[in-house]
Amino acid sequence: MNFILHLLLDAAVIFGLAYIMPQVDVKNFGTALLVAVLLAVLNFLIGWLFRFPLNLVTFFLLTGVVRIVVTALILKLIDKILSSFRIDGFWPALIIAIVVAVAGVLIDRLLAPPAYVQDEIGNTAMRSLQSLIG
Repeated sequence: MNFILHLLLDAAVIFGLAYIMPQVDVKNFGTALLVAVLLAVLNFLIGWLFRFPLNLVTFFLLTGVVRIVVTALILKLIDKILSSFRIDGFWPALIIAIVVAVAGVLIDRLLAPPAYVQDEIGNTAMRSLQSLIG
């Protein structure tokens, strides 16, 4: 459910920014949803190939910045793959990547269970494990 919500949110962000930014063109919301799906798949499959060497160079100090830059590069790759999606330049892709990252963090924070629920789940798991052991 969380994955679907992230895809819809990413598609809405991409579609909304295409409306605001003249350098970005998305034909319709279906295309924005396809871009969000491709972004998720490519980030999962090849994103680590880009992120790992860049994180090594930065000694893993700029992991968040590297992730955003790699997302922008993948958006430019999707631009080359899809004819119904266009981004003119790297800076608009970087802005989209930043807004997608911020929106993802916000939705994760809103959907995260409260700390007392997490503590109770942890306590219940520990009690179950202790009863199994001894």
